[in-house]
Amino acid sequence: MNIAVDAGDLGDGPAPAGRPVGHDWDAYTVADRDGARRMELAVDGITCAACLTDIERGLRRLPGVVSARVNVGNRRTSVVFSPDKVTPDAVLDRMTAIGYPARPFDPALRRDNRSAEARELLKCMGVAGFGAMNVMLMSVSVWSGNVTDITPETRDFFHLMSALIAIPTVAYAGRPFFRSAIAAIRRRALNMDVPISIGVCLAMGLSLYNTMTHALEAYFDSALMLLFFLLLGRFLDENMRRRTAVEAETLATLRADSVLKRGGDGDLVRVPLSAVEPGDIVVVRPGERVPVDGEVLTGRSDVDRSLVTGETLPAAVAPGDMVHAGTLNGAGLLTVVVTAAVEGTLMAEIERLIGEAQSAKSGTLRLADRAARAYAPVVHSSAIVTAAGWLIYGAGWHTALINAIAVLIITCPCALALAVPAVQVTAAGRFFRNGILINAGDAIERLARVDTVVFDKTGTLTSPEPLLANRDGIADDLLQLAGRLARASRHPLAEALARATGATGAIDGAREVAGEGVEADVAGRRLRLGSIAFCGIGDEVADPVRAAHPDASLIAFSDGGRTAVFAFAQRLKTDAAEVAAALRARGCDLMILSGDRAAAVATVAEALGIADWQAEVDPAGKIARLDALKAGGRRVLMVGDGLNDAPSLAAAHVSLSPVSAAHLAQAASDAVFLGDRLAPVVTAIDVSRAAYRLMKENLWTAVVYNLIAVPIAVFGYVTPLIAALAMSGSSMIVTLNALRLRRIAAPPAVRPPAAVIAAAEEAA
Repeated sequence: MNIAVDAGDLGDGPAPAGRPVGHDWDAYTVADRDGARRMELAVDGITCAACLTDIERGLRRLPGVVSARVNVGNRRTSVVFSPDKVTPDAVLDRMTAIGYPARPFDPALRRDNRSAEARELLKCMGVAGFGAMNVMLMSVSVWSGNVTDITPETRDFFHLMSALIAIPTVAYAGRPFFRSAIAAIRRRALNMDVPISIGVCLAMGLSLYNTMTHALEAYFDSALMLLFFLLLGRFLDENMRRRTAVEAETLATLRADSVLKRGGDGDLVRVPLSAVEPGDIVVVRPGERVPVDGEVLTGRSDVDRSLVTGETLPAAVAPGDMVHAGTLNGAGLLTVVVTAAVEGTLMAEIERLIGEAQSAKSGTLRLADRAARAYAPVVHSSAIVTAAGWLIYGAGWHTALINAIAVLIITCPCALALAVPAVQVTAAGRFFRNGILINAGDAIERLARVDTVVFDKTGTLTSPEPLLANRDGIADDLLQLAGRLARASRHPLAEALARATGATGAIDGAREVAGEGVEADVAGRRLRLGSIAFCGIGDEVADPVRAAHPDASLIAFSDGGRTAVFAFAQRLKTDAAEVAAALRARGCDLMILSGDRAAAVATVAEALGIADWQAEVDPAGKIARLDALKAGGRRVLMVGDGLNDAPSLAAAHVSLSPVSAAHLAQAASDAVFLGDRLAPVVTAIDVSRAAYRLMKENLWTAVVYNLIAVPIAVFGYVTPLIAALAMSGSSMIVTLNALRLRRIAAPPAVRPPAAVIAAAEEAA
């Protein structure tokens, strides 16, 4: 497909922002199955899970669209379409027609758009807060004056001043809700912004009418306070989404933009990755990331697969072995026959799994959303019934309208709006003081319901760096000499040996033998460090070390007739056993899913008393296991740190990752914890369970308040003073109840190290 777009295709006016003009659409689409094409769209106007249904249903009705999946979390839509039946322009036009303008996804442009959205919400929130505080000062004077000695002229003056502040404030601060509500009405749909907009406009309209007719009541303060609280919640949610999505885009850094391709004449030419096809031959130089999936044709090297598979040891590759995109080549030069380049690679599969997992989870409704869905129809139905009842009773339209809007005002969802956010803010502070950073607004609710905890092994239960396990059995001079030779190698185990010995200088003239090790000639002696075979060491020397350290990785050293075998093993984190016991005490089942070797996983599982474990599991296998647990009614907390864990972190009911994790793993997680201990996992569950209990208590408080307040308003006994006291009292109750959370999971008494504080600031 080659669809060039110019200004003529789009009409006489300028092209919509972000739509490619004068460029090939192929740059924004990729091949999918059965000749279809897929493109990622950045979508404007997504505010809640209800938008997901509108977009997917609207796109699927367009002939030629095979499928559409919406990710509410990052506001992106993946569309698969048949290029012979529909064009990308038609898809974008359809998105505009259903009320959700979209553009081809561009990471740099999307970052700018997200920042602009957050800035607009912050400005609106600031204006609403400033206006509400000033209007509230005058409203307090009116409320107290109405029951004492305020003159009508003074009251009218205060109402007029309140109107002069409230009108421009509502017009500016209410734009995010008004735009969304108008768009929903235009497409003959309803969302939560519609009743919000109606309530604010009715309150403002009645207040203006009462001001002009010199009435006692005006409700400017209620409209502004409602706007402020709603904008606060939306800003916090947008800020979390923005931070998470920016981190998720770092997956692109593991993809090569170009490759060295061998032409038919044998010359090497650097070409874009999109120009590479299966069957082509590419060259991967030492230290480069492998750009494609393929089979090694010539060359030997060690390939670091830890980011992709979780395997801690570099894998020795030789002709006939497979390599995958995103893995890091060691010291050897490799020639690779391409089996997959852009689509179909393991890296592309990981990205696809993450997207599907996030899309599936993005449709879930939060506790506050469920409460709001039940709350809005009841309140507005009550207002309509109140107006109809007073008209039937014989009252005039003015009295009926005042009492109906009084129902809306006194049931102004301040308590409901604060019920969940007040607890979330307190819980987030408690999390931060314990070294936990929240990425998702509803993570607390999902953490509270966890009954199964699944751990990755490497970097999660164990320290990511291997440690020398048999140091005491090796002579000091041999250890130091091996450490100096290790300085000449970039192999992870050689680097670990150099750190363990504290060697400060490399041996001059050392040379690396690809896929084998490193060697040097010193005073007529040949020194070698690498594989056991490379160093010429027999099984009679290596077997005792293997038997003593069955889960360790071995490297050997030879200095003429003197030899040594070094065993490197991973060390359990200091509090791993304590955390495992604490989680069991809280009723959680434990499991390990790892891409590492079976022997290494078995040792860790035995040490922690975890009977349910699996080794050498790829990303798809982890998701399959999580899906099986979900089908069995389990709510799983996944704790992992590697790129290969990112899909399962996104697919789990809720997820955590350490701050040392890969960027994409952090982005896929609902929270990140600092330091090298696992204690924050237990703290997160304790705080979340307490917070969820307080959220439900606050919502019931709001329900009881409305059960008392609504009859008073329906029968016409509401005055501004009663409304103010009722709203303020309910808001104060839910706020004080949320503060009880501060007694849960007190933070460590010792100040965190400077490195941990720096990591927290960077992550935030």
